[in-house]
Amino acid sequence: MRSLDFVEKETQRRDLPPFRVGDAVRVHVRVKEGDKERIQIFEGLVIRRRGAGNGETFTVRKVASGVGVERIFPVQSRLVTKVEIKSRGYVRRSRLYYLRDLTGKKARLQSKVRDLSELVSLEEVDQRDVVDDVVDDEVVAAPEAEASPETVETSAETSALRGKARKRAKAREKVGRMKELSTSEAKRAAAKEAKEAKEAKRAAEEAAAAEAPADETKEGSDG
Repeated sequence: MRSLDFVEKETQRRDLPPFRVGDAVRVHVRVKEGDKERIQIFEGLVIRRRGAGNGETFTVRKVASGVGVERIFPVQSRLVTKVEIKSRGYVRRSRLYYLRDLTGKKARLQSKVRDLSELVSLEEVDQRDVVDDVVDDEVVAAPEAEASPETVETSAETSALRGKARKRAKAREKVGRMKELSTSEAKRAAAKEAKEAKEAKRAAEEAAAAEAPADETKEGSDG
């Protein structure tokens, strides 16, 4: 790999999902009007991805009031704040220009992918890995905590599954562990706040008790 290619790869965005031609997407674009900025959403079908690296672009087509509208977006542009994949179409072409001549049901693409939970950006993948590491650390840090029969049964069912069903079951288990972790963190935070409030109250009482004898001594000297 050339040094220029390496630098270009390091500067590319990691917060966009792996969308491709045939996907129905919602593109969030930052639009500036005078001194104000707002987010404009353009929803349509990706009919082409062109180029590579920092010069890569993708074309999104939609039909509004019976009129076809197409927009070309640079993939690496910071004006494109977010891309959401609404559905994944099954296509065998890299350019879907033939859709320009079709209308109604003929312009719809067949979708074979129902679960879009795995179509996430590299940044979200890294965040999931961090969460998984935290969950694993919590499990290792508390070996004395016995697993509930429900958890053992779920793990056994997951190990018996295969393919996508097993992946979905593992994802559900991860969500459950994340919820348990967030609940325990919330409880620890609440206990910490209660302890700090108690210590603050005790310090205030001690300060008030220390001020009371000083006031009595001052009154005695005045008398």
